[in-house]
Amino acid sequence: MTDSNAAVPRGRYVVAVRRTVSAGPTLVTFEVLARESGLHPELLERLIGLGAVEPRGGTHDEPLYAGDSAARLARVIRLRRDLGLNYAGAILACD
Repeated sequence: MTDSNAAVPRGRYVVAVRRTVSAGPTLVTFEVLARESGLHPELLERLIGLGAVEPRGGTHDEPLYAGDSAARLARVIRLRRDLGLNYAGAILACD
């Protein structure tokens, strides 16, 4: 009969470390970006045209954006709402 605690001396802990390998940054489509940011697609197109976020991959017809772009867009919207900046000024303030 073996004791299950015999492999680990008393007073010590075994720590398991699991490392994950990322293939790269998360990329999302225009539709996902609009949903995650809560913005109307027309406003999102306007902000993209002003340079608030830029495509990081994909194709010309289906550009992909960085997964953290929704947070940046939220900052732009907050700056516009709270400080009364125009969109261009809010984008510059985020940079």
